[in-house]
Amino acid sequence: MNNLQTPFRYDFVGSFLRPQALKDAKAAFQAGKISKAQLDTITEDEIRKVVAKQKELGFHVITDGEFRRTFWHLDFMWGFDGVAHEATDNGVQFHNELAILDDTYLVGKLKAKAHPFVEYFKFLKQFEDENTIAKYTIPAPAQTFQQMIIPANFKNTRKFYATNKELIQDIGIAYQDVIKQFYDAGCRNLQFDDCTWGAIVGEAAKQRYKLLDIDLEDVKQQLLDVNNLALEGKPADMVINSHICRGNYHSTFFTSGPYDTVADYVFAKENVNALFLEYDDTRSGGFAPLAKVSPDKKVVLGLITTKSPVLEDKEKIISRIHEAAKYISLDRLCLSPQCGFASCEIGNKLTEEEQWAKLKLVKEIAEEVWG
Repeated sequence: MNNLQTPFRYDFVGSFLRPQALKDAKAAFQAGKISKAQLDTITEDEIRKVVAKQKELGFHVITDGEFRRTFWHLDFMWGFDGVAHEATDNGVQFHNELAILDDTYLVGKLKAKAHPFVEYFKFLKQFEDENTIAKYTIPAPAQTFQQMIIPANFKNTRKFYATNKELIQDIGIAYQDVIKQFYDAGCRNLQFDDCTWGAIVGEAAKQRYKLLDIDLEDVKQQLLDVNNLALEGKPADMVINSHICRGNYHSTFFTSGPYDTVADYVFAKENVNALFLEYDDTRSGGFAPLAKVSPDKKVVLGLITTKSPVLEDKEKIISRIHEAAKYISLDRLCLSPQCGFASCEIGNKLTEEEQWAKLKLVKEIAEEVWG
């Protein structure tokens, strides 16, 4: 086992566009034309290819592209006892597009069991070498918490949990168990993907919670509590980072707003090793909140967008890195795209070659800035 740790000066969030062969295999499986074993074989072949491409581009971190998932977050939640799901025509409204997501809800107390994602990690780990380390991405505990208290689920959740505090306790303990499962499987780099903080920034979110008669400060404290509870007892040699996003579905977004109103919580007090932050357009606000990042954390600036195939101007990105360095030292900064390229299997609106061009640009800029 090597001792490489994320984040790296040039890094990425984790998901990649699904290759056509994988899309075709998934459709054939759903149509009953191939078996699950055949689908798994094709999936693993495509994972081998995407790992090889990450190495070819010179990155020091590898992921499986999230190729085994339909959704970046819900598939993980299905690996807990007490969680069920079913297909639906309902969804979550993104900017100008409805994201169709499986209904995912409680059918009992939420508890850990042997999680299938740990087996997926074991497959990925075999491709580590002296230059690369495998990381695995899972939705943050706060994301699971939020899923169970959304309006559509709230009444049902109250059948099993009289208070949010009780729910937070069980989610935190279940995540502690799964984190240990990953650790015992040899995982030393785990990433929480977390849209909850991004969903409560901005004026629209403020008004939404006001209409619901919910105190936003209470919400922030609950999100912080569940994430930090999950991190209690984390092995000292295991890195757990957090990627904070405002939504990424088929090149659309869920919300807008600067980090100012959540920085005192997640930037200052969340006990992760680094923050991957979305900063690819004006919806993200300015860099001033970075001054609130606690001194034990690094920050990965997501300045390259995955929502568009257009390549960014290198000098403008370099200028923005130095602007951010006014608030947090340059040696604590890294660079990445703002999100994955396919948070759900539908993917964003660019080609695989355009995806790789984005990563080449990230590496080129990072090498110029940090050497």
